[in-house]
Amino acid sequence: MGYYDVAVIGSGPAGAMAAYYLAKKGVSTVIIEKETLPRYKTCGGGLVFRARRKLPFDISAIVEREFFLIKIHLEGEQKVLSTERDVPVISMVMRDGFDSFIIQKAKELGAQLKEGHKLTDITFGKIPVLHTSQGDIHAKMIIAADGALSPTAKITGWNETRNLIPALEYEVEVNPEDFERLSKEVRFDMDSVPHGYAWSFPKKNHLSLGIASTRRERIDLKEYYKKYVEKLGIKEILSEKAHGFQIPISPRTDGFYRKNVFLIGDAAGFADPVTAEGISNALLSGEMAAEAIIESGLDPDKAGALYEQNLEKDLLPELKTAQIASKWFYSHRIIRNLILKKYGEQIVSRMTDLFIGNRSYPKDFMKSFKNKINEAKRSLI
Repeated sequence: MGYYDVAVIGSGPAGAMAAYYLAKKGVSTVIIEKETLPRYKTCGGGLVFRARRKLPFDISAIVEREFFLIKIHLEGEQKVLSTERDVPVISMVMRDGFDSFIIQKAKELGAQLKEGHKLTDITFGKIPVLHTSQGDIHAKMIIAADGALSPTAKITGWNETRNLIPALEYEVEVNPEDFERLSKEVRFDMDSVPHGYAWSFPKKNHLSLGIASTRRERIDLKEYYKKYVEKLGIKEILSEKAHGFQIPISPRTDGFYRKNVFLIGDAAGFADPVTAEGISNALLSGEMAAEAIIESGLDPDKAGALYEQNLEKDLLPELKTAQIASKWFYSHRIIRNLILKKYGEQIVSRMTDLFIGNRSYPKDFMKSFKNKINEAKRSLI
């Protein structure tokens, strides 16, 4: 039986980052992982530069490709929007290597990793007891970084208030000719699925192809994936592995701390509502939870209050604006495309600035959006 200041459930980017910052300050930390690392993790693996630039260490060794140019294709439209920067807008990583790399950094600072430990229950008290498949662990505080399904959140009593959307990702090997052609660019294809998009992320030797809808409804993603493969002009698939998953694109509405438990990353619902990209805010929320714990002097309730206060100040307002933007972007295709035809390059440039961390979502989104609608309509008269 082990005793720790903090137990982190899950070894993804959120949990790994929290463990890193806690261990760096000498806080006794254990990472509880149900599998054995490295393990495959379903994810497009596109690390935007705003996340990469904030990492406290270099990850060049595990980056498979870097892209300074991104392209957005509009279904049924001839126009292709593109933007380029002098920094890698999106870096391609495989999550098994990326997660293990950060975990190793945390271990070097003193964090302990317990692999093959599946959390089965928690006995709550002044010092919670975590019951795992390989024994009990005592921890003063618990950080739930166990993803969209988050067993820890369920055990602790959180209700499901997030919007979880369906997504399907394939790791695809294609013939050399197709790979050479498709490996030169990152592309997003809007409306390749209703109320959503498809993506093509070239990795070192294969493609990560995916499709996601921002509406929580019955939909045959496999059929839309097949159509996307045809759209990409792929002539031969040598192998493909499908992985279905859910992405929480709205934060929980009933808080992020209770009973000495902090929710971070997908467990909290911090993925970007417009892009469904989750790594950036996973890393950020892991850092924020660790900072609150450290600043509180390891006082659980004080740390919880500080964590939620900082979320309300820095992260939640941006997610709220992004939710409004997402609703308009995916639910009003005709109006959106009208605006993109006139202001597409400008809008994509601003989104890229967001990807690289040079700006955030505008607080007056609806006002500026309506102005652009009126201007676009006037241009057609």
